[in-house]
Amino acid sequence: MGLLKQDLVLWLLGVLFLSTLLLCRADVHYYEFFVRETNFTSLCNTTKSMLVVNDSYPGPEIRVHREDTVYVNVHNQGNYGLTIHWHGVKQPRNPWSDGPEYVTQCPIEPGTNFTYEVILSDEIGTLWWHAHSDWTRGSVHGAFVILPAENETYPFPTPDADQTIILQSWYNRDYKELIDEATSNGTAVASADAYAINGHLGDTYACANETLFRMQVDYQKTYLLRIINAAMNEQKFFAIANHSLTVVAQDASYVQIFTNDYIMISPGQTMDVLVIANQNIGQYYMATRPFSDSAFPPRNNITTGVFQYTNSVGGLNASLITLPAMTDLDAAANFTRRIKNANVTQNPLMKVPMDIDRRVYIAIATNNLPCDNCNFQQTRSAASLNNVSFDFPQIDILQAYYNRSISGVFTEDFPLQPPEFYNFTGELAGFNPNASLGTKAVVLNYGEAVEIVLQATELGGGGSHPLHLHGFSFYWVGTGSGNFNNVTDPSSYNLVDPPLINTVHVPARGWVAVRFNATNPGVWFMHCHFERHSSWGMDTVFIVKNGTAVATSILPPPASGMPRCPGT
Repeated sequence: MGLLKQDLVLWLLGVLFLSTLLLCRADVHYYEFFVRETNFTSLCNTTKSMLVVNDSYPGPEIRVHREDTVYVNVHNQGNYGLTIHWHGVKQPRNPWSDGPEYVTQCPIEPGTNFTYEVILSDEIGTLWWHAHSDWTRGSVHGAFVILPAENETYPFPTPDADQTIILQSWYNRDYKELIDEATSNGTAVASADAYAINGHLGDTYACANETLFRMQVDYQKTYLLRIINAAMNEQKFFAIANHSLTVVAQDASYVQIFTNDYIMISPGQTMDVLVIANQNIGQYYMATRPFSDSAFPPRNNITTGVFQYTNSVGGLNASLITLPAMTDLDAAANFTRRIKNANVTQNPLMKVPMDIDRRVYIAIATNNLPCDNCNFQQTRSAASLNNVSFDFPQIDILQAYYNRSISGVFTEDFPLQPPEFYNFTGELAGFNPNASLGTKAVVLNYGEAVEIVLQATELGGGGSHPLHLHGFSFYWVGTGSGNFNNVTDPSSYNLVDPPLINTVHVPARGWVAVRFNATNPGVWFMHCHFERHSSWGMDTVFIVKNGTAVATSILPPPASGMPRCPGT
């Protein structure tokens, strides 16, 4: 199919879908975010100053309707620069407001402000926003709730109420101080000191003053839980004692409804879950603990909240908490394999690419790099995609790409396959763990059908990885164990009802395959959502070229300008 004809077909398909939505009125919303240091006390009276938005942890919830536009004016009243990312919002043609630092913008410096234009399209359900600078997202984050458009219904019985549940990591020290110290020493940041639910650490840490998050419910009513994993490096199991969880959406797209005793959710992912308050009136624990399949597991703590019926009496019974063990691989796999795309009118028209134009095979690894400036050793921890450890520039890639007059910021030669093929999931003792630094991008033509195979390796600590792609939702078409076989494994792909997501769980000693149509021109970041891996370089950039029309080209930068890069 010629590119012009392909542009036209894709444009018409988009018009058909969006025209049904535009029968409903789209609104414009305005938010003011004031980012500043605020004192918080937790974990046995540990008091620390945290960078937060509007003095709250988690930050303020954005609540709008499908197809709305949101303007968020971010005032940086903190001590260092930062950016905000609208996780899972595709931002059609508008990478200027996507947010990753030194990829699509330079940081908002202290004492300045910048207004993001967040353009919603077909997203529905729960997403979130977070800082995208160093480890700042540990305290700078909040929910982004997208309700059905006017006159649009849920594809399930309307719940009586909804509740956001944010799963978090708690460190006793400042997040930026932690990553700056680890970078200086060439080492990893230690595991979180505790975990939290909506800012509350629960009652399992032997601290008399800790608070529990309590969700008040009425008997026989149905609640929609909007669950967000905002943890820094921990995949999470979550359950409510004696209650079943009915999964209805993931990453702002409806899925085929199924019921389970627990969920498994990776950092960056969101899930919409129905729960019916149909048990004896009382107080029931909600609980979360990490899932890990890595050689370097996180702290194995259970964190609790309370699902509390109105007029309940009596205490809580910890024996009722039924969570899988932290290393229960079967529990994680059995849950994730049940997620499939729902064939409902509220979802975007299914457009799974069948004829692939561009294939990218990426080996994921943790590595070492030489370090002349590290305090205690000659190498530092690193991570890579296809043996390239991403090196963040000092001028954002979007500006350099769009202006064309700025050179030396990035190159267009990210390897489309591993530079060396080996037994990725086998025993790698004695294998060279080194990577190379680079700011390399994958360049795609507008309209190309893309397949990415993400291959976990045992290099470094091994384990699974949550990979997130900005600017797109993709179809998760395949997964398997061992090394990907490009001859036999595609026959196992699900091309009928693959889930449409933005963050995919790549299993340890295994692989996943995702597909998408490159119809969103711009510069789009892809990275592991384990913060330690992203900060070590487990990142790359996809650049989608403009199409042949204004409607298939990047929007111009905001008239008010972008944040200035340091030294410019």
